[in-house]
Amino acid sequence: MEIRKGLLSIASLSECELNKIIELAEKVVLTKADIVIEQQQINKYIYFLENGICRIFYPKEEKEVVLDFCFPGDIILPLNSYVHARPTYEIVDTLENCTIYRIPIFKLQELYSSSLEIANWGRKLAELETLKIEERLIQSLFKSATERYGDLLRKDPKLLQRIKLGHIASYLGVSQVTLSRIRAEIK
Repeated sequence: MEIRKGLLSIASLSECELNKIIELAEKVVLTKADIVIEQQQINKYIYFLENGICRIFYPKEEKEVVLDFCFPGDIILPLNSYVHARPTYEIVDTLENCTIYRIPIFKLQELYSSSLEIANWGRKLAELETLKIEERLIQSLFKSATERYGDLLRKDPKLLQRIKLGHIASYLGVSQVTLSRIRAEIK
């Protein structure tokens, strides 16, 4: 998804204010397995994923726990760094070659100070990211692995085929054997 369309999907902006944000954006091309966000680092950017797939995870003991996937058009926003300028909890890496745009948080916050329209856009961005976290929490507490897999399929079944089954199983909190059963049930 093109950055202009992606930014406008968060909240409407006048052409002038939209261009101010776009002028801050730097295009970055990444290869598979590149790290976008390092754990325990203060992240200085928000990211817009133009194409490719990323994974949000954290290491736990000898395994990686997948929290979510990012698809084209998604914003990748490390909230702890964005809100408090503190280190992030998670790691974000690329599952395939990706094109992202990164926007420096401090420059975006300068725009918030000078433009009420952009500040309201930023508020909406934070609200949407908070709702995504709430949705993940509700899914993990109240939905079965089969229901969560169905939700993931509804996002984009074609993109889901490009993600390793081990990552999907980790996201669902099940073994790969259980994931195979879930996939067979849904077919």
